[in-house]
Amino acid sequence: MAKFFGNLNAVLAVGVLLMLAVLFGVQGMFDNNFFWRFLHVICAIMWIGHLYYFNFTQIPTMPKVPAELKPGVSKYIAPAALFWFRWGAAATVATGLVVAIQAGYAHQAFTLQSPFRTIGIGMWLALIMAFNVWFVIWPAQKKALGLVEADDATKAAAATRAMMFSRTNTLLSIAMLYCMISAESGY
Repeated sequence: MAKFFGNLNAVLAVGVLLMLAVLFGVQGMFDNNFFWRFLHVICAIMWIGHLYYFNFTQIPTMPKVPAELKPGVSKYIAPAALFWFRWGAAATVATGLVVAIQAGYAHQAFTLQSPFRTIGIGMWLALIMAFNVWFVIWPAQKKALGLVEADDATKAAAATRAMMFSRTNTLLSIAMLYCMISAESGY
């Protein structure tokens, strides 16, 4: 069992097979709209999970990490986490747009028309957050982590900028998640 659970690809493949078994064995049909919503939720978990990892675990813990151990985080863990963070953001936005278009409310939501105002606010917050990920946090993190050439002062300023916008996204995520969940209830 350790060999199986030590292989992430195998675990994911069996997870997908289990989902398909439920889909066809219990539900008995494939619903394209529901499938895209499912993908949207999975991508959102990847994105917001990493956002919360950075803000609740990595940022507060880094000052306590001994200097000789910090390169393990900055050279290996953080770049890998940032990969899933930024692509989770892109995939969440893309799948969310597919869901809104297929369901026929994309225009009404983006223009904040009733009764799509709540989901629209959530969508706009998610777009702002995704913009922050790709155009503020990621460029700043590349400097802070030394993935691109920068002097020490620039690295320090970039780390502060990345942290501030990451915290901004954490702030926005609370209202965004509320909008996404409550929109299903018709609020």
